[in-house]
Amino acid sequence: MSLQPLTHTRPAQPAMAPTPQRPVRLIARDLAASELLVAHSHAWGQVTYALEGVVRVTVGNSTWIVPPLRAIWIPPQARHEVATLEKSRLRALYVHADAAPFQRPECEVLAVSPLLRELIVALSQADADVDAARETLLAALILDELSRSAAPAIRVALPNEKRLKTLCSTLIADPASSLTLRDWSHRVGASERTLARLFEQDLGMNFGQWRQQVRLAHAAPLIARGQPLAQVAAELGYASQSAFSAMFKKTFGQSPSTFFMQKNA
Repeated sequence: MSLQPLTHTRPAQPAMAPTPQRPVRLIARDLAASELLVAHSHAWGQVTYALEGVVRVTVGNSTWIVPPLRAIWIPPQARHEVATLEKSRLRALYVHADAAPFQRPECEVLAVSPLLRELIVALSQADADVDAARETLLAALILDELSRSAAPAIRVALPNEKRLKTLCSTLIADPASSLTLRDWSHRVGASERTLARLFEQDLGMNFGQWRQQVRLAHAAPLIARGQPLAQVAAELGYASQSAFSAMFKKTFGQSPSTFFMQKNA
């Protein structure tokens, strides 16, 4: 019998925790837009993936916008928050710490190949009470595929400084905003020079570089669903498609189409 998706954001039952005998468990949630799984942590690792829809995953001082062609590996004990940016079919894999496909204590962006996607779907339909051997085989294949799926990341660094938090949260919500650092200085009560210094100290980059990260992160789900690049560029505040493509290639060394199709052909 297929796993019945949850339609709420409350914690999953403790019985769904992975064990050495069942190292990969799947939690399905079908959620509306603007739902939030509040920040929490657990002893096992997690792959956050949406079959449909776009989610934002926040871990520590970093956030990622995740379309269906991507997933995020969250290591054991890492405190994380997941927000749905649109109606989403979440499929979270809980992975026992001893079976973790990555050993570094850091998040990994994953390219979800057609094989990995179908394995996740198959696991959601498996009934361990009827065919435990099938679940075991699927789990082994998923772990192997995960270990081969690391992809270039589009990560957005998050600030700790209060004034920058206001500025950055507004820009994440509206990446096409054309407000300059001088404009923002009037809104957050700090001089342009102070804001520039805070960006360098807190985020390790200047305002323009950080805004570029945000725009590229928002571009991911738009490109993944096949939206024309000219429309993506306009929606994110770029003057032209060529300007957007040039910035993307400068950042990642590849055109947008190559970047998103390399692991999904």
